[in-house]
Amino acid sequence: MTAPEFAEAITGTSAARRVLLVWDAPNMDMGLGSLLGGRPTAAHRPRFDALGRWVLQRTAAIGAATHDEVEPEATVFTNIAPGSADVVRPWVEALRNVGYAVFAKPKLADDSDVDDDMLNHLQVRRHSPGLAGVIVASADGQAFREPLLELAAEGVPVTVIGFREHASWALTADELEFVDLEEIPGVFREPLPRISLDSLPDDGAWLTPFRPLSALLK
Repeated sequence: MTAPEFAEAITGTSAARRVLLVWDAPNMDMGLGSLLGGRPTAAHRPRFDALGRWVLQRTAAIGAATHDEVEPEATVFTNIAPGSADVVRPWVEALRNVGYAVFAKPKLADDSDVDDDMLNHLQVRRHSPGLAGVIVASADGQAFREPLLELAAEGVPVTVIGFREHASWALTADELEFVDLEEIPGVFREPLPRISLDSLPDDGAWLTPFRPLSALLK
């Protein structure tokens, strides 16, 4: 199914305008792993039900402000590495059960990522009637900055979700609203262990290594 066919299938005959969420799973996973120094535990994996409730609240607020019928449309874009289908399948099915569409693409080479697919999806919806708002969860400013600024210039409310440590491109753009993922209520079961060089406590902080020094011997 192509992006235009997906857009037609998911909207059907609904006359409602839509707030579009695009979740860049590979990029968000990389950003979270960088903050944690490794793979997240269950306590530090994003809860998509909490994210969904936040998107619903955003959608309702846009509808109230514009006096229009507005619905959310959320899609998670992800790569599937060879041999990982059985591991990833429960996560994909859980997302779909909550109400997210999933675009899954095999990771066959270094350049077989989902960037172009996300940008294509945004362009299709940009030129389709009824786009009420866009929310992009990614720290990839190289891919998203210009398309999102163009959308904002057309009067579409644009929000970027990410981690403040990796999203200076969104934080410094007045046209874009930035929301740190950890600020969304209930997304993480426990606070992330975040200590950055620009938010150090007055008495200093220990920054633990991401890996043991002995890894240099491998």
